Amino acid sequence: MAESFLLPGLRAFLLVLLAIPVAVHAATRIESAAVPEEMSSTAFTVTVNGRPVDVAHAASSYEIVSFDTTGPAEVAITANEPGFWDAGVDIEPWRLGLCAQRDGQTIRFRIPGPVKLALSRPGDFLNHAKMLFLFAGSPPAPPPAGPHVLIIPAGVHRESLNPRSGDTIYLAPGAYIFGSLNLWNVDNVKVLGRGTIVYEGAQDPADDDGWMQKPDWHCIGAYQSHNVEIDGLTCIIRSRTWSIQMKDSTGFTYDDLRVVGGNPGNANQDGMDWLGGGDAVVRNAFFRASDDDLAMEGNWDGYTQADMVRPGHDVENILIEHSELSTSISNVVRIGWPQKIFNSRNFTLRDSDVLHAGIGACGQTFGLLGLWGANDAKGEHTNINFENLFLDNWYSLAQIEQEQPKLSGIAFRNIWVLGQPPLVPSTITGDVSGVTFDNVKYGQAHVDSAAAIPLTVSGGAAQPKFVVAHSPTAAFTAEPSTFAPDEKVTFTAQYWPHARYTWIFGDGTEAHGRSVHHSFPDAEGTDLDGKNGAGRFRVLLHVVDRASHEDWAEQDLVAVAQWHPEAAVIGPVRSGLDFKIYPGEWSELPDLAQQHAIFAGESAGVREDARGFTRYAVAWDGFIDIPADGGYTFSLIDRDGARLLIDGMEVARTGPPFGQVCGSPGNAARYAVGALGLRAGKHTIHIESLHQVSGGAPILLWQESGSELTRVPDSAFSHPALDAVRK
Repeated sequence: MAESFLLPGLRAFLLVLLAIPVAVHAATRIESAAVPEEMSSTAFTVTVNGRPVDVAHAASSYEIVSFDTTGPAEVAITANEPGFWDAGVDIEPWRLGLCAQRDGQTIRFRIPGPVKLALSRPGDFLNHAKMLFLFAGSPPAPPPAGPHVLIIPAGVHRESLNPRSGDTIYLAPGAYIFGSLNLWNVDNVKVLGRGTIVYEGAQDPADDDGWMQKPDWHCIGAYQSHNVEIDGLTCIIRSRTWSIQMKDSTGFTYDDLRVVGGNPGNANQDGMDWLGGGDAVVRNAFFRASDDDLAMEGNWDGYTQADMVRPGHDVENILIEHSELSTSISNVVRIGWPQKIFNSRNFTLRDSDVLHAGIGACGQTFGLLGLWGANDAKGEHTNINFENLFLDNWYSLAQIEQEQPKLSGIAFRNIWVLGQPPLVPSTITGDVSGVTFDNVKYGQAHVDSAAAIPLTVSGGAAQPKFVVAHSPTAAFTAEPSTFAPDEKVTFTAQYWPHARYTWIFGDGTEAHGRSVHHSFPDAEGTDLDGKNGAGRFRVLLHVVDRASHEDWAEQDLVAVAQWHPEAAVIGPVRSGLDFKIYPGEWSELPDLAQQHAIFAGESAGVREDARGFTRYAVAWDGFIDIPADGGYTFSLIDRDGARLLIDGMEVARTGPPFGQVCGSPGNAARYAVGALGLRAGKHTIHIESLHQVSGGAPILLWQESGSELTRVPDSAFSHPALDAVRK
């Protein structure tokens, strides 16, 4: 054990915790520990029930606020950057239905009790995003006593933790360890309390050295260790290294773990890795990683050919539950790697929220599950389960490849997708069988076929099974589906005997009953990103029967404060759109009003003939025919950058290009969304897209409030015929 902590009288002194009470509000007790000056952040100012709580700088542009609460609390967050919240406020998990009130630089919202939240601007969650993670926990248990107990007080400690077998370490609230937790050939160790480990290692920021198995190389590193319990720990990782690595170790239990990592390279910083071993349980955890959140490999001993093909040990019996997963790049769960030889079995991720899934590709496209058994990889991978998961910002469902000998028994059961379509297709290829999609729902729609995912099956893989029958089934209608602020809306759920119905309206309120009435307070929407007079509210329905079987449904509904009339069209029109080509090289979408088009033509929809140019921008113009009065949501997907204007108003603009990695060409698909209240008839439409390294035209989807999201058909487009005049 690290002798520097064994100070005379220390244990007696720490019989009294150093947690600082900061507020008592309506019988709720709030406690928070001071943040050391060197960790203090000025990016945000936070109060809980009216009293200040320190904010800590974590890694990259991420900040953390932590406190313990015994019940509901009012949170106020003031951003130091002027206009920070002007683009909206995204509070995740979306399942909670939290919605802020905004007053200039300050947002306010109420939490129901202990929660772990990610706060950012809508769509801004990649490696350069400014994000605040709020961890409201339950008060920790008091420190234990005994001959093998080490209690570490609040304050800064610059030495790693090296417990021996049988030791218990208690980190008092406000204890900051600058170093590592090294679990090397130990058994029966406990690390308890509410402390923080800050890892700032010596890894090369431009290379992948983070895989190495050696002490002081990760926030938590374990080698041939067994029966370890870790509760209430926060890991902050600032180096390009794997965050928590366990090699040939078993019997690990994590509870209330918080992992926040970021590095300039935005790579090689997994959340938690098993290299052989398993028999592990992770509960109530939060992961923010710069690579795979959870990964399983048989070994990882380097990048030489001999290292890559050396057989590894089996990984088995891993349960992740009641957790939240966020990554700036790569997969939520990864199993395997090209050339790797090992077996895995019995992995379950359940009852959890995917807040941010990585976008792009590294040889294989990223997804909720990336299983990559390629280039002579060998192994049997069986009984892989994803159950009761909510997907917020995500990329694809599954990318599965296994050459030999087989992969069998993968189940996606009760997967509830909220508010966003998949950005790229899923794939299954190779020696793969027994894949089941059971009650996978996009909003309210069941995924009932490969086309609905969408999914490509190839290379001899068996066709997956789709199950849509579910009892109970959450489904509902809203009347009217488009409404004005403060207008009464009637919500009616599909009937199930002896069921309980909970409505979460996305404006910070909820209701109970099969049929309820509700009015929305404004047209800003759940994320306060409503503009142009309309905003989307993310409405969820939770249905539970008396056997505790459950289902969820989600629907975006649009509140309209300002209606936009149809355009005045003079003269005849013809189907399709006009387009213009602007050759040039740009890193982001330029102002095309300042550019000169060298080619113009007509297309049936959002596509073009570039006439041999490889790097250019393109603009489409014409009309979009709105079939009925309504609140419409428009979604735009593009790789190099695109924006959408309707009736001269910018509705959606994708983020800047985000390059794929590991030699995968082009940029990742980016997503943008916006809403408008449109009267029936023709409306002017203008779409711009950058074509630099990725290719392909943008994808434009629409959704009338209360209906399914679909691709805008070519039949909806028209443009003025020759010599016609358009206003």
